[in-house]
Amino acid sequence: MNETHSTSRRNFLRTAAAAAIGAPLILDNAFAALPARKLKHACIGVGGMGAHDLQNFKSHPNVEIVALCDVDENHLKQAAAIIPGARLYSDWRELLKKEKRNIDAVNVTVPDHNHFIIAMAAIDAGKHVYCQKPMCHDVAEVRILTRAAIEAGVVTQLGTQIASSIGDRTAVQWIKQGIIGKVKHAYLCSNRSGIAAYRLAGPRPEQGQPVPHTLDWDKWIGTAPMRPYAADIYHPAIWRAWQDFGTGWSGDIGCHIFDAVWKGLDMKSPLSVVAEVQQSWKDSPERRGDTWPQGNHITWMFPGNEKTASDVLPLEWFDGEFYPPEEVRALYKGGKYPEEAAMLIGTEGALLIPHGGTPVLLPESKFKDYKYPQLEERNHYHHFVDACLGNAQTESHFAQTGPMTEAILLGTVAIRVPGTLLEWDAAHMKFPNYPDAEQYLRRSYRKGWKVKG
Repeated sequence: MNETHSTSRRNFLRTAAAAAIGAPLILDNAFAALPARKLKHACIGVGGMGAHDLQNFKSHPNVEIVALCDVDENHLKQAAAIIPGARLYSDWRELLKKEKRNIDAVNVTVPDHNHFIIAMAAIDAGKHVYCQKPMCHDVAEVRILTRAAIEAGVVTQLGTQIASSIGDRTAVQWIKQGIIGKVKHAYLCSNRSGIAAYRLAGPRPEQGQPVPHTLDWDKWIGTAPMRPYAADIYHPAIWRAWQDFGTGWSGDIGCHIFDAVWKGLDMKSPLSVVAEVQQSWKDSPERRGDTWPQGNHITWMFPGNEKTASDVLPLEWFDGEFYPPEEVRALYKGGKYPEEAAMLIGTEGALLIPHGGTPVLLPESKFKDYKYPQLEERNHYHHFVDACLGNAQTESHFAQTGPMTEAILLGTVAIRVPGTLLEWDAAHMKFPNYPDAEQYLRRSYRKGWKVKG
């Protein structure tokens, strides 16, 4: 890239970001493209979803994975066998320090509570960042990270892989075209079966257990308050159930289900949010202070625009024991209603967007002759790599997914004060009618894990 153009582009981004201080950033993605060569990449977190991410980056012909990092020695050994010769680290801070001149990009695939600190350090080092969803654990973290990415001019991508699918991209196109008319209401759900292990009710064990010699528990805890290790309830994947580490089911899967709706309707920050939760969780002070409920019904009111039927758009989320209204599910005549989906109700019809599936215009008899657009297949990870190399624009860059993630995480704040309508002042990041809830917008990091600013 021409150096003058690159500098000018970064200056523009900084100016735009400064102009948006106090309000969510809705800006086009931009990137400082690399010369036409292989992208030197580091994988931070290589177990579970991290192993999936590693394989996808490895499969791009123009990627060279040069470094691997994980706090679990077993995961690191497995990844090292896949990428022989990669330099190995148990501490991401050491990786970024020693590999600063050797890498162009990183992926951050660790528990939610450590997303921000790692991604922020990588951006500060001028590295492109692919980060698993949700972008961060807290609303305040998302706001800071979004601005930092834009000001730095790096390429970013949130791990909402389905956003790059033909199905979701078709849905976005149809929404923007107004095929179902003006949108009146949106219903989102994730009622996935077989996930009881990810919805722990608690409590924590009264006593901890010895930490496996292969796991660095202190680094795994990272920014969160220290607690004793216990097997099978935190690492490697059950951490989502705990408030210290995860953001609950809505915070995790919500990023997938929201995406096409958010982009298609050009949505902005919500006006308010309120949550109904599982009664047994609501009645238990111990659970409310430690775990997430096993079922939620969250309602946001978003400002309307030219794509909506009124000046406000109600959007509802259902998971666990809460389901979209029967009359909404009944609109789909093609069999069982999808466990995970978005349904938009418009003035001229409805649009069902199954998670990972093909969108359906309803009633099907009315739209039976409507043609699907011809879209090319796309790999979400490869698209990020292509953008880093100057050949694409990412589908889920932070300028777009940051404000969306903020809205989703406001839902997790509402969960913690169930039944309370929270009016949201996005510019000042406050709940004017209920300031007590503002304590859930940010955390205090554990000593030794502070971040400047």
